[in-house]
Amino acid sequence: MLTEEDDVEIHALARRGWSVSAIARHTGRDRKTVRKYLKGAGPSREPAVSCLEPLREYLVARFVDDAHVDGTVLYREAVALGFERSYVTFVRELRRLGLRPRCEACRSGGHGVTVELVHEPGEELQFDWLELSETPWGQPAYVLVGALSFSGQCRAVICEGMTFGHLVEGLDGVLRRLGGTARAWRTDRMATVVLPGTDRITVQFAQVAKHYGVQVWVCPPRRPQRKGVVEAAVKYITRSWWTSAPVASLGQAQADLDRWAVAVSDRRKRHGQTIAGFAAQEGLLALPAAAFPAQLQVERVVGRSALVAFEGNRYSVPPGLVGQTVTVLARLGELHLEVVSAAGRRVARHRRAPTGAGQLLRSDQHARSLEQAVLDAFTTDKPCRRKANRPPGPAALTATTRLQDQGTNGGVVVDLEDYAQIASVAR
Repeated sequence: MLTEEDDVEIHALARRGWSVSAIARHTGRDRKTVRKYLKGAGPSREPAVSCLEPLREYLVARFVDDAHVDGTVLYREAVALGFERSYVTFVRELRRLGLRPRCEACRSGGHGVTVELVHEPGEELQFDWLELSETPWGQPAYVLVGALSFSGQCRAVICEGMTFGHLVEGLDGVLRRLGGTARAWRTDRMATVVLPGTDRITVQFAQVAKHYGVQVWVCPPRRPQRKGVVEAAVKYITRSWWTSAPVASLGQAQADLDRWAVAVSDRRKRHGQTIAGFAAQEGLLALPAAAFPAQLQVERVVGRSALVAFEGNRYSVPPGLVGQTVTVLARLGELHLEVVSAAGRRVARHRRAPTGAGQLLRSDQHARSLEQAVLDAFTTDKPCRRKANRPPGPAALTATTRLQDQGTNGGVVVDLEDYAQIASVAR
């Protein structure tokens, strides 16, 4: 197959009177190829009749009944009507004939036409969750992404969950990274924001909005395009940062995400200006001095070293709780956190380390208790012999005899001679 440049060249040489052989020698092409291109496209062959032609009327009627009927369902029905080709052939011919009607609502999210919305500077901040089911540190992560509708500037905070406390923590982190807040927040109908089945925001989130002095705008149901700015930001963060981020812990991931947002995302060009330049025109509202005092509450299992993992750090508890489930309580804006046992008793209180710092906080009392527990468990006895011969003992044999006696007395004993007599009579 020749390129467009080669095709133009051989036609130009032919107009000068060059022979096919001379053109072939000059271009390094085969003479048959040169002759074919000089001759031009021949008459095209009529396409073969589709194997679905006998079923055309039935398929059209089925698409009138349901334009979204699955191809596998149609294939089963076609086989029942005598179609003998494969499913791949069936789908290929279905597409070639164009029998399935085009659904504009599905292609455009419910609208046949669309238009770009115009946003005023500082008017709206959209936010949504990005769920990371697999991470290098072995635990799922949830990224709250916030994007300004006018400039498209985005910031994100990595959380360990999507509870109300994590939402407020991530939201405050996004606002601090943006340097302020827009006059309204745009969100979808997540359960931590909107009462299920209604358009009303929850009492808790209303308190958050009043704390920051903003309005809350909820997207209509099944209309993700209404917050298309943050939807695009989520896809951009996933593709441009997460898939190639060189991180091994939650703390590293957050630090690298913050670096990427300034060094890469803000330098994108739009209409001859960078995203950072547009963001400077936002005129965001000032933030309160402290975050809304929402409480984080997560359950953790105490490890063998009497430590509890929380936000990329580890906190000590009494050694008697090893293997048990405890609850970590941390209120935003406070410098300490508490660990509560399953019975509701506070078992530890620690200074809250920065998220992802990788610190280990163990109190002196817990350290002494753990050391004493290790010393008490120390022994010089020989380890268990796992390969020794240990047949059933007297107690096990007695129990076996008792079970066998119960089975004999309580069951039905069948004599095989009865079956032999029945078989002889049947012959």
